[in-house]
Amino acid sequence: MSQNHYQVLGVSTTADAQEIKLAYKRLAIQFHPDKHGGDTRFEEQFKAVSAAYRVLGDANRRAAYDQQLRAADARAAEARRQQQFRAQGQYVYGVPMPPPVPLRTRRPAGSAERHYRTIPKQRPKFTRRDYLLTVAFLVLLTLFVGAVKVTMDHVTAVSNYEYGLRAYSRRQWSTAHGFFSEALHFKARYKEALRRRAEIEQLFYRNYKAARADYALALQADNSRQEAAVLLYRLGQCQANLAQRDSAELHLTQALTLDSTLSAAWLARGELRLFELQHFSAAVGDLSTGLRQRDTTGRSLSLKYLTYRGLAFYKQRNFGAARQDYRRVLLRNPRNGQVHFLLGRLAQQEGNKAAACEFFRRAVQLGYRYGQEAREQACR
Repeated sequence: MSQNHYQVLGVSTTADAQEIKLAYKRLAIQFHPDKHGGDTRFEEQFKAVSAAYRVLGDANRRAAYDQQLRAADARAAEARRQQQFRAQGQYVYGVPMPPPVPLRTRRPAGSAERHYRTIPKQRPKFTRRDYLLTVAFLVLLTLFVGAVKVTMDHVTAVSNYEYGLRAYSRRQWSTAHGFFSEALHFKARYKEALRRRAEIEQLFYRNYKAARADYALALQADNSRQEAAVLLYRLGQCQANLAQRDSAELHLTQALTLDSTLSAAWLARGELRLFELQHFSAAVGDLSTGLRQRDTTGRSLSLKYLTYRGLAFYKQRNFGAARQDYRRVLLRNPRNGQVHFLLGRLAQQEGNKAAACEFFRRAVQLGYRYGQEAREQACR
C-alpha cells in the first residue's frame, strides 16, 4: 500500500505547519542525493519528501488533500462493510472471499454482566421545582372543583327559585316557601329568593323576626334604588310589628329618601307615627302624601288610611277635617261600624249628645263591639 504525504513526512494528520516544516528539513537533509553519491533510491525518496512538502506546506493544497483522504477513507469503509455483509456463498470473480467475521454491535459482556445483580432501590428526591409543580397542580385542582361547585349551586338555586315562583303565583305559600328555602341553601345571598321568602313570612306566616332577617340580608346585595326602597319599607313594617319603633321609622324614612313615590311607605310611616310615636302632625303629613299619591296614580284609596288620617285630625282637634275623612269612608262603605263609632266620639267632643248617641246606636247595629259601652256611658 502506498504511503500518503503525512506518512512520507512522518507526521500526524493534525500536525501544524511548523512541525511539517521541521520534518521536511530533517528528511531533505537525510535523503539529499549529494550525500549518498547519486544513489537512485535516495533520489526517489527525496522527490517524495519534496512532493509531500509542496502539498502540505500550502494551506489550500493541504485542505484539498485532507478532503481527498477523507473521501478515500469513506470509500474504503464502505467497501469493507459490503465485503463483511456479503453472503457466504457469494463469489466475486477475481476477488478472494474473506473468512466470515461475526457481526458485533458492542463489546463482549464482562463477567460482572453475566449474572443477576439486584439493583438497589433509590429513594426519590423531590426538588424545589417538583414541590412548586405539585402545589400549582393542587391549587388548579382546587380552583376547578370550586368553580364547578359554584356553577352547580347557582344552577340548582335558580331552578328551585323558579319552581317557588310558580307556586307563589298559585298562592301555594308553603310549597313556595320550601322551594325558596332550598334555593337559599345553595346560594345564601340570592336576593330574589330572600325577598320572596320574607314576604311569605311577613304577610302570611306573621313570622316578623324571620322576615326581618331575610330583608336585612337582601339589602346587602346589589340593589337598584327602587328595589332598596321596597326592601327598606318591608323591613320597617316588620320592625313596627316587633315594637322596634325608632328603627322602623328610620328605615321607612330611608325608603322614602330613595323613592319618594312609594305611597305605601308614606302610609306605613304615618300609621307608625299616629299609633306608636303619637306624632299627630307628622302622621297627618305622611298619610296625606300617601293618599294623594294613590289618588294621582289612579290606585284605589285605602279606607283604612282615610280612617287613620281622620283619627289623626281628631287627635289634633281638627274636627272638621276628621269628619270629612270619616264621611268619605262612609260614602264608600256605609256599613262600617268603626267609622260610626268614631263619628260618635267626634260628636261627643263637640257636645252634641243626640248625634253621638245616634252614631253609637248605628255602630252597635253594625256589630262594632265597642259601640255598646260608649253608648251606655254617653246616653244615660
